[in-house]
Amino acid sequence: MLATLAQNNAGNVAGGIGAIVFLVIYLAILILIIVGGWKMFEKAGQPGWGVLIPIYNAYLVLKIVGRPAWWLILFLIPIVSLVISIIVIVDLAKSFGKGVGFAIGIFFLGFIFVPILGFGDAEYQGPAAG
Repeated sequence: MLATLAQNNAGNVAGGIGAIVFLVIYLAILILIIVGGWKMFEKAGQPGWGVLIPIYNAYLVLKIVGRPAWWLILFLIPIVSLVISIIVIVDLAKSFGKGVGFAIGIFFLGFIFVPILGFGDAEYQGPAAG
């Protein structure tokens, strides 16, 4: 019986360590996205702290890419929001002098490509949709 208890406790400890490792990696990626977005906003002349406020950050992205503020409403419509998101992401890439390939990277691997915009040599060139 003691051997069974020891095995159960070992399994619980391993599961706990795995959860802690997952949490640390998750938080590191989250911080990287926030700091990268902050720097990206500042490059575009917007307040960096805006990345922390949910709807306001979408408004700032629309402002960066040169789209009207009422497009925020389009983000609330299920299928339309996907199309609008793709348009905005392509405009975001173009606003920083990047192409459609980079926009695809933002769409699928935003946690990598947004910090590249923030920390990399990309410069804000003005609203792409303007």
